[in-house]
Amino acid sequence: MHNTILRDEKYIRRLGEAIYAQYGIAAAEITPANRGYYGETWKVQGDSGLYFLKMDYLPFHQKKFQQSLSVIEYLWESGIDFVGRVIKTRENALDFRFDTAAAGLFEWVDGRNVETDQTKSDEYQMLCKIYRLTKPGLGIPAASFSDDAARHFYRQWERLRSAPRTDGDREALSVLGRFREEISRCAARLSHFAGLCRQDESAFYLTHGDAGGNFFVGKGRHYILDWDEVMYAPLERDAWVMGCYDWARKLFNDTLEANHIPYRLRPERLAFYCYHMYFFYLGEFLMVHPLSDKSERIAEYFEDGWIKSRIRFADTI
Repeated sequence: MHNTILRDEKYIRRLGEAIYAQYGIAAAEITPANRGYYGETWKVQGDSGLYFLKMDYLPFHQKKFQQSLSVIEYLWESGIDFVGRVIKTRENALDFRFDTAAAGLFEWVDGRNVETDQTKSDEYQMLCKIYRLTKPGLGIPAASFSDDAARHFYRQWERLRSAPRTDGDREALSVLGRFREEISRCAARLSHFAGLCRQDESAFYLTHGDAGGNFFVGKGRHYILDWDEVMYAPLERDAWVMGCYDWARKLFNDTLEANHIPYRLRPERLAFYCYHMYFFYLGEFLMVHPLSDKSERIAEYFEDGWIKSRIRFADTI
């Protein structure tokens, strides 16, 4: 979703003026950064260094983005320097408004997004530093064990089905129709595991939600960036994506133990997150589909997507 709208020179000039007004930073150059998923991202060459500007125009996502900035600030002040640093405005705020967007400025991280089996050890070690800093009152949402993700997806599907307008709409509907039986089965499984997990809702921590997808390597340093979806949740929220592999589950548990975090991954919670995220991503695709055609992404998701191995694992629990 980053920078899907082509911006003209007038827009870039206004952006530079806003950065100066908010931060006192004279922007010599502003170019697309092409990072992240939501909103516009820009690389800003300022008079005192490089910066990363993130702008969220999506009303349904802006609150999450704004809430995450205070968490990043808390982590930074607690000695965690691998989460990015938020630059405060002249008025000591963590964000500002530009047109209808919520915008935040960060120190630039010079690196590239890398995720391999070999990066998991460092990722899990870094996450453990975050888990140890969990405390109440950070103003972020807490996870719930429910089938809301499936319900949300079905509402989006019905909305699209009732008023298809484009070839992309019709293609997305065709794909969803072909996989209707799989979707229904996963919804039933999600509801089942949500009920099991509600029997014990203890042991929630600060979680990222997609640490591997935002693991950056640069100049001998590692970072976990993009904390938009930070949430109080069980640790399976961070572990589920690799939880289908025995070695990854063992590594995650061993890393928790080595860092004196009293938790071990629970099979029912891993299954819950596999099915929950299956519908979360489908819902996200349909949510942004009217803004940017996601019919191809939806087809890939079902036909040869990485989610398949996660669902096959959850089916064994």
